[in-house]
Amino acid sequence: MSDETAQSDDIERPDQDPLESWEDGAAFGVAVNKDPVCETHVEKWIDGVDITSTADVPIPPKLVDQVIGQEAAAIVIRKAAEQRRHVIMVGDPGTGKSMLARSMTEFLPRERLEDVMVYRNSEDENEPIIRTVPAGRGSRIISERRAQIRLQRERTNRTLLFVALVIGAALLLATITSGEILTFIFGSFILVFGYFFLRTRLTAGDEGNIPKLLIKHERSDEPPFIDATGTLAGALLGDVRHDPFQSGADLATPAHERVEPGAVHRANKGVLYIDEIRMLRMEEQQALLIAMQEKELSICGRSERSSGALTKSEPVPTDFILIAAGNLDSVQNMHPALRSRIRGYGYEVYVNTDMPDTELNRRRLIRFIAQEVRNEADKDSGKPIPHFDRSSIALILKEAQRRSGRRGKLSLRLRELGGLVRIAGDLAAEEGAELTRSVHVTRAREIAKPLEQQVADRYLERQSEYSMLVNRGHRVGRVNGLAVLGADSGLSDYSGVVIPVEAMVTPAQGMSGRVIATGGLSDLANESVSNITAVVKKLTGKDIKDYDLHVQFPGTHNVDGDSASITMATAIISAFEGVPIEQNLAMTGSLSVRGEILPVGGVTAKIEAAAKSGIEKVIIPRANLQDVLMDEKWEKMVEVLPVDSLDEVLEYSLVGAEEKVSLVERLANVIDTISKGTDTQPSA
Repeated sequence: MSDETAQSDDIERPDQDPLESWEDGAAFGVAVNKDPVCETHVEKWIDGVDITSTADVPIPPKLVDQVIGQEAAAIVIRKAAEQRRHVIMVGDPGTGKSMLARSMTEFLPRERLEDVMVYRNSEDENEPIIRTVPAGRGSRIISERRAQIRLQRERTNRTLLFVALVIGAALLLATITSGEILTFIFGSFILVFGYFFLRTRLTAGDEGNIPKLLIKHERSDEPPFIDATGTLAGALLGDVRHDPFQSGADLATPAHERVEPGAVHRANKGVLYIDEIRMLRMEEQQALLIAMQEKELSICGRSERSSGALTKSEPVPTDFILIAAGNLDSVQNMHPALRSRIRGYGYEVYVNTDMPDTELNRRRLIRFIAQEVRNEADKDSGKPIPHFDRSSIALILKEAQRRSGRRGKLSLRLRELGGLVRIAGDLAAEEGAELTRSVHVTRAREIAKPLEQQVADRYLERQSEYSMLVNRGHRVGRVNGLAVLGADSGLSDYSGVVIPVEAMVTPAQGMSGRVIATGGLSDLANESVSNITAVVKKLTGKDIKDYDLHVQFPGTHNVDGDSASITMATAIISAFEGVPIEQNLAMTGSLSVRGEILPVGGVTAKIEAAAKSGIEKVIIPRANLQDVLMDEKWEKMVEVLPVDSLDEVLEYSLVGAEEKVSLVERLANVIDTISKGTDTQPSA
């Protein structure tokens, strides 16, 4: 086949989907990403991407396809919408749970929407009648009813006016015949009063007979998406308003006009989304369960002292799909029957917090940036932000790598990443730049520091001002430890701090030695201190019952976790043996009772904090080496030393000749014996 024929064939074929062309294949509907991890550095990789800015990136029309990194969850959402199943979505904040929930409405049929109307019950005023009609019909029914009442009023008014004119003419004729003007005046007054009185009485009940449109839809409306997060009982389940004129029969508001729908009613034929469902009280979750099971729920007054407490409507349709979202503790605090209902008739989904760092996923993140720019342009308020060029895209991708906390991964905490995108765009828009560049992203990173990072920076500054941090020379029983702030804050990035740890060994003051740790240690940190004493006893061969071990975290509070285990162990062993420790070194890692070094979290932030403090060497668990993703400005300032066991930690940290060699060799032999399992544990 000639080249001309091939070209003509290409022209005759239908145009390729730009999204598939951009993402190099079908990106969605795939549960497992089988692409290999991209080993090419972002700066070099971005040069091969066929765009000049995010303006060239196609965006899928459906909302479910705009969610990134949650392909398995997207499949569940499609299936749940098709089969009308309830869903529990569990995961970290900002990973796309609400966006997935909102996208479910795209797969629900519009023709099933209904208008809900509430009528006055002539037999029982406190039990309004509920009727449903097709979408858009409710407004026409009320308009027709109002037109009928208006015609009836006009007819009544004309009749009364005719009668009043006849009576007035007769009164005038009688007055002319008799000549008594006072009789005419008095009779006219009675006639006018009677006219208005009769007109009011004859039309008084007309407005009360007009039905109230409780739920309104149009035929062109999409299925409703109702976010009921944080709503109170009345807003969630419906309520009956209090009538301040309830004592007056003529002034009282009919009960059916005071009925107000709840979120469960407004979500009929649509989606009801509740984030942090554990915040609902048990009785509210029970009512929610009833609405799910029965697909209808009566509206009643929620306040016992209100005049609406006696009113209870007929059942109102509540045929919705529930999407309950939250963290793992949300599931644990759910009503057991409610969760059982969802598990039995729906799905449970644990959303991803990261995704593999592949070519496809990098392109998806670029598409995410383009989506954020478009969303800002579609806002009703504020200025649009310019699109991002290649250099700024590269920095955003590197930030996604860094925030993932693991090499070969990209963070899916896109709400936080989107915040960085918007701040960088704001800076570019302020300058009037056509495109957002790398300099804007760099400045945005400084502006968008989390509170934990700002606290950490001030803490390091205070350490420097008061000379609390020692990063030169040798000290006995003193080690520079590393910790993070924000580990429990729900944020994706950690903020590292340098924490000095000091240990002192003194003769026991009582019958048995004690471990005295100060610094506001958490329960987990205190447990790690107890474990360390066992390790020290085993590795040093000394009976710690004869000693009091003092461990201090000077100038710190609320020390959490066990990542300072090797720090405390090194300080205690140094104090026991009298061997000094290198101060131009910091360390982090968890210590097992067998002397092995276990991985910890936030190693990148910890290493960067050490670099900021002027420390040149950092000891980390070898298993964490793959998680180190430092900025280039810190890579040349600090040396990373991976270790597997405590003897390696001491080899790097202790100084001295004979004492160090003897101690390290002794510990190495003990750790090796333990690892091989040849030693016999002493009996209790």
